[in-house]
Amino acid sequence: MTSVLDLAGSRRGHFVMESGYHSSLWFDLEGLFEDGSGIDVFVDQLAVKLRPYEVEVACGPATGGAKLAERIARRLGCTFAFTEPQPATVEGLFKARYVLPPQFAEGLRDRRVALVDDVMSAGSSLRATLAEVEAGGARPVVIGALHVLGGAGLDFFLQRGVAVESIGRGDYEMWRADRCPLCAAGAPIEHAGPAK
Repeated sequence: MTSVLDLAGSRRGHFVMESGYHSSLWFDLEGLFEDGSGIDVFVDQLAVKLRPYEVEVACGPATGGAKLAERIARRLGCTFAFTEPQPATVEGLFKARYVLPPQFAEGLRDRRVALVDDVMSAGSSLRATLAEVEAGGARPVVIGALHVLGGAGLDFFLQRGVAVESIGRGDYEMWRADRCPLCAAGAPIEHAGPAK
């Protein structure tokens, strides 16, 4: 059975993810939403899973999450919003900060929101988006991801009482920097861009 990850390129190496975790596997998700990529069948499946939550707003972190949110909103007949990354103001794990642009900031209060992203592992950008929409008075009712890697992000949202829906799931190894076997082996680190 084909998965979303089959549409994405991957590389092996030593990567620092947006969350601050390290991993040996990187997925290039940039081309997922280009015409002809084959992503629409997965978006349709995720929209079916999100429909029972009576979502009023689909919101995703830029870029992949925002592109997915826009497509989910069309399928569910709801409003679309996104968050944008901002410079981190703290150190350590999960220092990412995402904010709603002004055109969305006022429109989420008391609305049922689905937070969506293409692929979630640690859930860094979704955690930051959750904090932002909650601060704006929204009611996050579900996390939607085309694929969930590992349990870090999944466990976080379930512990917060927010349901998680996805089309696919798989194992994924990631480590804190002080426990990273690749760091211990002296493998050069690559900052490949935001990761989930």
